[in-house]
Amino acid sequence: MFKLLPRRSLASRATTVLAAGLTMVSATSGFADSIDQAKRLHDRIAGVPPDSATLNQMSALITSGDEVDAALVATEAREFYDVTLKNFAAPWTNRDANIFVPLDDYIATVIGIVRDERDFREILYGDVIYTGNVSPAYSNSSNAHYEALEDAGDLQNRLQFATQSSVTGLPSSATAGVITSRSASKSFFIDGTNRAMFRFTMLNHLCSDMEQVHDVTRVPDRIRQDVSRSPGGDSRVFLNNCVGCHNGMDPLAGAFAYYDYQYDDVADPDGENGALNYNDTGDTDPVTGLRVDEKYHLNAANFEHGFVTQDDSWSNYWRAGQNALLGWDSSLPGAGNGAKSMGQELAHSDAFAQCQVEKVFENVCLRPPQDSVDRSAVDSMVSSFRSSGFNLKQVFAESAVYCMGD
Repeated sequence: MFKLLPRRSLASRATTVLAAGLTMVSATSGFADSIDQAKRLHDRIAGVPPDSATLNQMSALITSGDEVDAALVATEAREFYDVTLKNFAAPWTNRDANIFVPLDDYIATVIGIVRDERDFREILYGDVIYTGNVSPAYSNSSNAHYEALEDAGDLQNRLQFATQSSVTGLPSSATAGVITSRSASKSFFIDGTNRAMFRFTMLNHLCSDMEQVHDVTRVPDRIRQDVSRSPGGDSRVFLNNCVGCHNGMDPLAGAFAYYDYQYDDVADPDGENGALNYNDTGDTDPVTGLRVDEKYHLNAANFEHGFVTQDDSWSNYWRAGQNALLGWDSSLPGAGNGAKSMGQELAHSDAFAQCQVEKVFENVCLRPPQDSVDRSAVDSMVSSFRSSGFNLKQVFAESAVYCMGD
């Protein structure tokens, strides 16, 4: 049974912010009565027709001019959680951006944060995880719990909030939302040098891949030893290409120096039964002799004068130069230790807020913003996203109203 939750103040504010966009929608869809408009809104958000009671409730709200409230009714549909949000988050969990993956702790946590209207920025630094009331229980070395949860369905009612530290055993100070989820660790901390975690976090949550943040003007003093300064014997390749990514990425990816995804590469080559490992205070890696994982000291002979990682400190060199346009939060120090504070640095940027709104817009409208009218509407939604306390459910509702006449 669907019901309208008491969100009138948020909806009123959003309607005011989006006045220009909603006026355009009304002009576009004026030929349609409120019943047709309610059907369209529900389909945009949940992908299925509403039942008669929900249809009448949404129609009445539209008739009274409360289109955003009507769209919020649609977010109470089971399919919004089981299908729309699941498919929305699934591509962020793997390197191929594959939507056809099982439910996991990353996806479940995104769904739960949206359902509970929590500050969406927490996905990159919160001590938060969502599990379910199904068996088997959560395991650090298996996804069976979430596969059973998906089979049971009704994620809206089954998902349960918990602190990640209480469920996984990570110290609270080492939790960083979905960054330290088992799913993300399996995809992005596995093998390699942990740069993948940084790259895919930027791609999925700031909508910027390394090519877009390439800046050869930043100081290269924290580029690690494994990066050759003369690839193929030609230093110009490094100076004009490699340096432009590594001079910003390596100082930030230092935040992940104590993490690794550990698995038996012989018996379990795909890491299906692996688990996230974190070197806590007092732990020592046998290769580095520090808390720093071995992978940060790999291939040191490539350039022995390069940076040697000694701890999990990080610094954002992109606060200056062209990438200052990503809109870093001036109230934050721009440097620190560990994944939590670095995740906060990313999540508090203007680029993060813009990225989330653009992704929702494309998901609901079935197209990216295309012209100045669309971009103006997106900018208004970003402002509303901020004023609502970074409530992503509100963005889904506003996007659906904007595209209702498409």
